[in-house]
Order: sequence, then C-alpha cells, then structure tokens
Amino acid sequence: MQGLAHFVPTDRKIEYHNALLKVGFSRLDFGSFVSPKAIPQMRDTGELMGKLDLSQTKTELLAIIANLRGAEQAAEFDEIRFLGFPLSVSEQFQQRNTNKSIAEAMDEIARIQNLCMVRGKKLVVYLSMAFGNPYNEAYSPDIVLEKGQQLIDLGIQHLSLSDTVGMATPDEVSQLFSAVTEPWKSVETTAHLHAAPHMVALKTEAAWKAGCRNFDVALGGYGGCPMAEDELVGNLGTELVLNWASDNHIQTGLDMKALEQARKLMPGIFSAE
Repeated sequence: MQGLAHFVPTDRKIEYHNALLKVGFSRLDFGSFVSPKAIPQMRDTGELMGKLDLSQTKTELLAIIANLRGAEQAAEFDEIRFLGFPLSVSEQFQQRNTNKSIAEAMDEIARIQNLCMVRGKKLVVYLSMAFGNPYNEAYSPDIVLEKGQQLIDLGIQHLSLSDTVGMATPDEVSQLFSAVTEPWKSVETTAHLHAAPHMVALKTEAAWKAGCRNFDVALGGYGGCPMAEDELVGNLGTELVLNWASDNHIQTGLDMKALEQARKLMPGIFSAE
C-alpha cells in the first residue's frame, strides 16, 4: 500500500494486518521504518506494534528499512523477525530508492547485517532490477550472481529476486532462477515478481519450474515501487497465484476462509473514500 495516494488510517491497517495474520503466510511485510517524507504511508508503522495479534499465528513479521537508522528502530521491536533492505543491481535505481550508490548500499548492508546478528534478526535483501532495468544500464544474470555472492559472503541467508517494474518475461524468470539454484543452494531464494494479471500464472510457473519455492504475493495484486516509474506494475496477486497452485495440485496450507475475511477488508484499505 506504500504507493497509494491517500493515507490509510492506522486502525484500518491494524484490522487488515490482523486478518492477514490468520491466513497462515510464512511472513508478512507489514510496514517500514523509512523517512516519512519518502514514504508517507508508512509513517505509522511503529504505532502498529503492540496492536497486532501474534498470539495464534505462525506468520513472522518483516519490516522494510533503507539504512542503519531504520534498522536500529525496527530492531527495538521483539515482534519483528525480519528486516528487508532493497539493493539494486541498477546504479540509477539505487540512487532513486535509497539515495546511495550501490557501493554505499553494500557498506550499509554490512553494518545492518552486523546489527541483525547482535539483535537476533534476519536480513532479507531484495535484489531490485534483478531481471533488467528501464534505464539502459548494463545487465546480465552474471551481475546478479556476483552481487548475490557478495551478500552470501556477508552471511546473509535470504535473497529475493525482484522484477521491480514487471519487465521480465517468463523465459527470463526461468533463466535467472535456474542460474542461481546451484550457487545459492545454501540460502533461501524468493521470487518478488511484478506482473500484469494475465502474466501472473506464467511468471509464477516459470519460477516454480526453475526451483523457486518462495513467492511474495499481495491481495488483489496491489503494489509496485513508487521509486521506479510513474506507472506502477502490481505485485503477484495472491488470488491468481493460489488459482495457479490449485490448478497444479500444489498445497499451500493457507486458511482460505481467513483469506476471504481479509479480502472483505480491502475496500477500506485501497479505496480513497
């Protein structure tokens, strides 16, 4: 919901997140500790803590951070298990997203990883523009592999390949996930794909057949990175991914009744009224 023009009231966010916590997802990206000037929608993340019901859920909380200061803020909350940092393989997008060069971001990641080790957190690094970029910058799967290995050498165990602007074809998704399977076998690799609705099943299947078993999804396919381009391309729609899984006889273990209850709350989140 970070790209929404209207501010979603905090009480609605609490209700929505509590509904999502009942579904059975492994992780919930519930907020971020970033500058409110950059992402006004997330300025109340700290207020959500203490009002989320974690008593009967296996879902672990993830908060997005963009620097060490945000990581320190997030680490103050015992309830937050994962911190997510966006590292781009595009120099231009790294500057747009975090106001840092890639080299500066790598230094920041090293400091954040040290903090995570001390505070018992896990760092997820999103490799943004992992399938190419709209800026005509040099790109190849080898660049992604090299950057990922640098992160693994820092001790990071969670890498998310991000199709930030939804430009990847199914063949490109398959190619990259196939390329990282062996060299990254010691880490958890996630597909953070953006896609128009008609491409969701094709991209999901491409990643799955290439060995990926972890997918970031969003109800209704809402999402997109406001730092990338003016026109947002949504995340993989939860419903569409689940339809694909059902068609392919893949068990997700999710509570579908709880999912439907969360879906009923969506108009109060995504409507400006």
